[in-house]
Amino acid sequence: MTMPIKPDSCPVYFINSDSGALLPKALSAPATQWIEATGFAAKEGEVCLVPGPSGTCEAVLFGLGKQESKTASPLLPGLLPVKLPAGRYHFADTDRFVEDPQALFLATLAWHLGCYRFDRYKENAKEMPQLDWPEGVDSDEVLRQAKGCNLARDLINVPSNDMGPDELEAVTRGLVDTHGAKLEVTTGDALLEKNFPMIHAVGRASPRAPRLLDFIWGKESDPKVTLVGKGVCFDTGGLNIKPGNSMALMKKDMGGAANVLGLASMIMSAKLPVRLRVLIPAVENSIAGDAFRPGDVLQSHKGLTVEIGNTDAEGRLILADALSLADDEEPEMLIDMATLTGAARVALGPDLPPFYSDDSELVHAIASESHRQWDPLWNMPLWNAYDAKLSSDIADVNHISSDGFAGSITAALFLRRFVAKTKSWVHFDIFGWAPAAQAARPKGGEAQGIRALYNLIRNRYDVSWS
Repeated sequence: MTMPIKPDSCPVYFINSDSGALLPKALSAPATQWIEATGFAAKEGEVCLVPGPSGTCEAVLFGLGKQESKTASPLLPGLLPVKLPAGRYHFADTDRFVEDPQALFLATLAWHLGCYRFDRYKENAKEMPQLDWPEGVDSDEVLRQAKGCNLARDLINVPSNDMGPDELEAVTRGLVDTHGAKLEVTTGDALLEKNFPMIHAVGRASPRAPRLLDFIWGKESDPKVTLVGKGVCFDTGGLNIKPGNSMALMKKDMGGAANVLGLASMIMSAKLPVRLRVLIPAVENSIAGDAFRPGDVLQSHKGLTVEIGNTDAEGRLILADALSLADDEEPEMLIDMATLTGAARVALGPDLPPFYSDDSELVHAIASESHRQWDPLWNMPLWNAYDAKLSSDIADVNHISSDGFAGSITAALFLRRFVAKTKSWVHFDIFGWAPAAQAARPKGGEAQGIRALYNLIRNRYDVSWS
């Protein structure tokens, strides 16, 4: 759907610094003189507001930098909403995108992602500028992906006093009701009755009961795609308590669940022909007299016994029970997402989540879609030689390694033990947070990898898509 450009809409021109023709020919002579006087050089993200005769904005020039710059990104227009005053705008020179419609789609999506603001606790929310839809851009698809990403952002940004297991369940119920899915919730001691002992152990010390959220959407005859998201709504570290600085951002430790729900919303909104299952173990890792301890040995849903090396490595425990349940029905694709290790951040930083899989075809497909969608992901190895680091003298496996090396890899190797029947499994060790604002990425909770995954699933299973 493309709406006509309104008369009061201000044109936005994209300018490369090395184009040789900085100024659009459509501009008036006074406008050209103004631009020259400001010293506009079209650096990446540079904005020049050109005033018109009546005092309104006649045009906007937006710098893209050099065409062959290594830092150039089609998401750069995501900076515009924070740099422009409220009003209506349109991309004036869309002819530059004729040979690359994906770039125009991403520029439009970037605008909408850049408009995101978390203002739940603020009285005066800033009015954001509005973009008229460019010709040929699928507005439904832009909004679908933006809404999915913003759902993940919202869930992560809400502080833990308002986003515990109860509230995460309520959001999930709302999503389920919207799309006609079926939800089953197993709460508290019922987790033991239904053989989810590690989810129960991690969450039992909190007055907010642990639970497993399990919903199914789609036709039973369609390919089974299952998503598992780590839902640790707050992580004190348990008895291996975190220092204060490390605990400050632990509201985001349910970022895996938030991203999985954002991805699920895209899939269901697009009505993709898959049988979708979503599993979210939702807990709070707290400290009390009945908290699980370092040195404990826990039973798991799969039947393996797990020695606890550190209660601050709780996420992989609840994921293991959920992955084992998911694996029981042998889905065609099993995806788990978790804010799992600091080691991943040390290795790749906050913006580049690693992913792990033994399926080389899936690895290649994810990497390709990540590049195409400008949704950064990086494949890391399931290095079999490191599996021995998880050995235990008294149980089938320890859930952490003894030496602290390769922490993200050994966490993935631990999870792999609970997936045996699934055709294709992939694990994402995400950060779920933008430490500083970037183009199309305001500071705060962040969706990572789900645009790439949504497009991969759509392209793989929706034969009507072209």
